[in-house]
Amino acid sequence: MSGFGKRHLSRRLFLTGTAGVTVGLPFLETFASKAVRAASPDDPGFVVFMRQGNGCSQALPYSNPAEPEMFWPRNLGALTAASMAADSDRATSELSAYADDLLLVRGVRGAFSISGCGHARGALQALTAQPTGDAEATNNSLALGESLDNRVARELNAGGRGPLTLAAMRPYSFLDSVLSYRGPNDRRGAQTNPKVAFDNIMGLVNLDESAATAIAARRQSVNDLVRDQMQALMGRSDLSSDDRSRLDLHFSAIRDLEIRLAECSPLDPLTVDAIDSISGSHEDGDRIVEVAELHIDVVALALSCGYTHAVTLQVGNGNDGTRYTWQGEQFPSYHWISHRIFADGSEGDPIPDAQSKHNAVDRIHARLFGRLIDRLSAYTTETGTLLDKGACVWMNDLSNGPPHSISNLPYVIAGSADGFLRTGAYVDAGDVTHNKLLNTLATAVGLRKSNGDPVDDFGHESLEGGLIAEMTT
Repeated sequence: MSGFGKRHLSRRLFLTGTAGVTVGLPFLETFASKAVRAASPDDPGFVVFMRQGNGCSQALPYSNPAEPEMFWPRNLGALTAASMAADSDRATSELSAYADDLLLVRGVRGAFSISGCGHARGALQALTAQPTGDAEATNNSLALGESLDNRVARELNAGGRGPLTLAAMRPYSFLDSVLSYRGPNDRRGAQTNPKVAFDNIMGLVNLDESAATAIAARRQSVNDLVRDQMQALMGRSDLSSDDRSRLDLHFSAIRDLEIRLAECSPLDPLTVDAIDSISGSHEDGDRIVEVAELHIDVVALALSCGYTHAVTLQVGNGNDGTRYTWQGEQFPSYHWISHRIFADGSEGDPIPDAQSKHNAVDRIHARLFGRLIDRLSAYTTETGTLLDKGACVWMNDLSNGPPHSISNLPYVIAGSADGFLRTGAYVDAGDVTHNKLLNTLATAVGLRKSNGDPVDDFGHESLEGGLIAEMTT
């Protein structure tokens, strides 16, 4: 990729309505100057981290008995829809339709082998590449530095807005929000209710009671509150047909999401109580997946109108005990499945077909990631789709099931960040520490060091710097 100069920031358009309602608009070519159109991309990129817990169903040759590979494609190199679909026993086959947009990266290990709780150890360093100050990792341990989503937001978001930090989970006493750090020992809580996240993005927090009630009852839409400006914009004679289609999609997406949010009422206190009464200490998988889907739709809206350039979506708690449902069967706790026994520790009766169940949970997360790809691909820019502008990362803070290792962390990336990242490829990074992957993503989406060079030093100062060449074009 030529040059590492700073990218240009465009001025996004907004519609403002009653009570401070603000509806951001997607990129509109009609209002882009000729200079902007001719230059390199008008916006910095974005990064989305979608986190799965408990590792994936990859091979464990050193276990007894050995477990087969059920996650990665069979062969390194070019990815095609046909080759991925042919590996139908692998969880990544669920993403075969998106092969051209994908970069699968193996050979990346966690930077710090911290003793203690594997979940806490993996989570606290996942986006920080920092250790903890504790002798052993516990559910109270914190990372000694900021996370990449915070760095991206700090440098690229307008007005000092922080990253969009979301989680599909219910409150739990052990390892709730785990990903986002403002700085050393300063972990950020995640918004678990997509309705609240939507309201914040649309400026509905201080809406008067009558309007809020009307929206909640589906008698009125956010679109109605900016109707005059919307009609004036759509009525402009110089508005291109492509821009008209972009706006139709955007306004329709807002209304469709409002309807789903109103029907879902995700994880309110009564819902949490109902889950507790049915399934003890474990989460209801159907609700977690439903809430994750809603969060993904909120993310697409937020990115399409330039609300943020950095998002984290945590699916499940730190040691995810969700009871996922696959092909009509509700599984035991996902954390139990990851241990292959009916227990959170090391002793318990074996779970029948535990690795196959783990593979099914991987497939559920793959489908959620596919939903994110679909939503971002629906929006077009002057050079392609919104997906092409950034990088979406399906990640895990552990690599596999029973050992809860960090030796081969799975990374599935969608989007080329304006051509910086390879796509349509499955690569091996060569057993490098994961700070190098974070460096590569930081540079891909537009971050630079003070002298204009690529970011090659994110994370703890003791780590070897650099990017992963196999990831770049």
